[in-house]
Amino acid sequence: MRTRLIISSLLIAFAMCGCKLGQKYVKPQMAIPATLEKEHLTDTFSIADLAWWDIYNDPVLRKLIEHTLENNKDLRIADARIKELAARKRVETANLLPSVNGQAYVQKEGLNYGGDHYKNDPENGLKASMSWELDIWGNLRWANDRSKALLLESVEDRRGLTISIIAQVAQAYFELVALDNELSIVKQTLDARKESVRLAKLRFEGGLTSETSYQQAKVELARTATHIPILERDISLKENEISFLAGDFPSPIERNRQRSTINLPDDLPVGMPSTLLERRPDVRAAEQSLIAANAAVGVAYTNRFPRLSLTATGGLESEEFSDFFKSPMHFLSASLLGPIFDFGRRQGAYRAQQAVYEQECYSYEKTVLNAFMEARNAIVDYNKIQEIYESMAELEQASKTSMELAQLQYINGVIGYIDVLDAQRSYFDAQVNLSNAVRNKELVIVQLYKALGGGWN
Repeated sequence: MRTRLIISSLLIAFAMCGCKLGQKYVKPQMAIPATLEKEHLTDTFSIADLAWWDIYNDPVLRKLIEHTLENNKDLRIADARIKELAARKRVETANLLPSVNGQAYVQKEGLNYGGDHYKNDPENGLKASMSWELDIWGNLRWANDRSKALLLESVEDRRGLTISIIAQVAQAYFELVALDNELSIVKQTLDARKESVRLAKLRFEGGLTSETSYQQAKVELARTATHIPILERDISLKENEISFLAGDFPSPIERNRQRSTINLPDDLPVGMPSTLLERRPDVRAAEQSLIAANAAVGVAYTNRFPRLSLTATGGLESEEFSDFFKSPMHFLSASLLGPIFDFGRRQGAYRAQQAVYEQECYSYEKTVLNAFMEARNAIVDYNKIQEIYESMAELEQASKTSMELAQLQYINGVIGYIDVLDAQRSYFDAQVNLSNAVRNKELVIVQLYKALGGGWN
């Protein structure tokens, strides 16, 4: 009869644990666009399906990214965060199960009530106790769901951080190479300015021109020279930035100084909106945060109901060691703890958590909107960057021709030196703008690949 009673009690307890009060999580529905591009539909394939080493084919850049992924401090922090939340998840899971503790003790107590009745009261014991809070309403399961969602959110945050760091390294690398190229342009221009000063001096001393032209040539030489220390500073700062990302102390950065011509394809596959939401870690992390907030609402809701705990203790207890193993003992108890009157504290906590969940809903929708905005902006940049580059290339060629013609006309006395200076400045600006256009063609791939959620795997 006792065995049947115990089994029946356990079955009732398990049945009661099957109840889970609260609102089940439902993913927010948003009317997402049918396509990422306005012009035409795209297929399901996306460049984000490619690994980052297939996107960045510069071996020096690949090596730099690999080194950064191994040593970046933010990634190491994210790894430690995942470990922390995984351990907290194990704690919440363990709370669903019984807790068993052991105790061994020897104690001696002397009593003398009234002063004339001294009495020894020794006690020896060896006990094991089990305690179990029955999850009647689902409070512990909601807490477990919340810890699981927070863990998965940290995993997605880590993936998002990986994508961001890969993009940061690639962008900084391309900007560094562009700065090198701009410095080379300035040095070549400076040599040309020195030659112009030499010719202007000869013409002035020969009486062919006034001193004004000579002084203007010297001013332009000095103006060009001011660019060099600025660019050298920017190069050093960019190297320090890359070293920091790579988890290193500031040091020179190896790079490929030969810039390759980038011919962007007319149509780069970007995939479908549904795959964007599935792939981007920030969207996935936002949903896990929403799931955690919904579970927290469940915790707050079930905190308003009574909580049932079972306790069982069994073992040996005796005053004398001689009959210690002949003295079994046991103790069984059940306690029901519930709120009677708390001035609305639990109800207030529940309402507050509902408001937190509402905030997370809007935050999730904002994250989705931001994902589509970033993807669309990157697509627009990609579709226009080739036109910008071609315009800059035409401008650079036209400026070069104009400068050469102006120099020839100046030598023949057709135009003044101020016209030559204007042509030289225009050509210098066109060279720098073309260099930046090449850089932007590289960066647009970085931004598009990142916006589509590529690179974390």
